[in-house]
Amino acid sequence: MSFIAIVLILMGLLFLVVAAVGMLRLPDVFARSHALSLADSLGAALVLAGLALYEGMGVYALKILTVLVLIVALNPVIAHATIRAALRSGLTPWVKERP
Repeated sequence: MSFIAIVLILMGLLFLVVAAVGMLRLPDVFARSHALSLADSLGAALVLAGLALYEGMGVYALKILTVLVLIVALNPVIAHATIRAALRSGLTPWVKERP
């Protein structure tokens, strides 16, 4: 079981690193929010699932799974609220200039 848990944690860390690179490389809040909401949800879910599996059946695994459910449920809502606030404040999506 610990091998599967380690693989899940490493895969989750890979997705979190991809999300961090997307945060640095993408041009505006709309693209960044899209990349972060997808990669961050999956990365955190994999890391927490790996931790719960590594911990085994117990109180700590139940707490970890509760946090996992909350992250999966709330991360899209937070991304939507961020984009909506950006639109309401007058930000416009980035458009690539043509040569």
